[in-house]
Amino acid sequence: MKKLILGIAVTASSLAFAQTTTTTTSNMSSTNPVRFGIKGGMNVSSLSNDGTLEDQGSKIGFNAGVFANIPIATSFSIQPEVLYSQYGDKYDTRIGNNTYSYANHLDYITVPVMLQYNIIPNLYLEAGPEFGFMVSAKNKSKNETSNDVIAESGNYKDNFNTFNFGLGLGAGYYFTDNIGITARYVAGLTDIAKDRPSNSDAVRNNVFQVGLAFKF
Repeated sequence: MKKLILGIAVTASSLAFAQTTTTTTSNMSSTNPVRFGIKGGMNVSSLSNDGTLEDQGSKIGFNAGVFANIPIATSFSIQPEVLYSQYGDKYDTRIGNNTYSYANHLDYITVPVMLQYNIIPNLYLEAGPEFGFMVSAKNKSKNETSNDVIAESGNYKDNFNTFNFGLGLGAGYYFTDNIGITARYVAGLTDIAKDRPSNSDAVRNNVFQVGLAFKF
């Protein structure tokens, strides 16, 4: 949770600074051509069973992939993406002089489809759905003090729903016509468990992403 709050604060500060920086960028309009690009960055992910951000164990991962930015009107565009994105969570506990961790590594191919609104030509806000398809699920137990792996599972993704659906909110700033920073939070809406016992809470993916984008 602390990592998530820190990441949001750092990104918000970066965007605020970027908005006051004078850069040379081309004006965007509905007549602009479709732009393609690549992007990548850091994930801070967690699993939640109550729809809140309380008492979650966050895990650091990455995301990387490609996108197309398609202008549809003045100041508006649609940006579909295809990303490899690492979700899951991690919990630490201390026993005696040793710290132990337990991490769930849930990897997805995600397809966000974001509607973007340009507040100014190089600063945008975005919102839209994300469709995810699980490709791997593993867990690992580790003694962090001695750096020894205690146990590590094979791929057990058959225990989970393959499809994941979430809603994303984000922002981005392009320092030049090609290079920008991005930030997005995606809240999962579907239960990741395939066979959920009756009267038990659904478990959902949540992730905060920050990274760089490059338009060709």
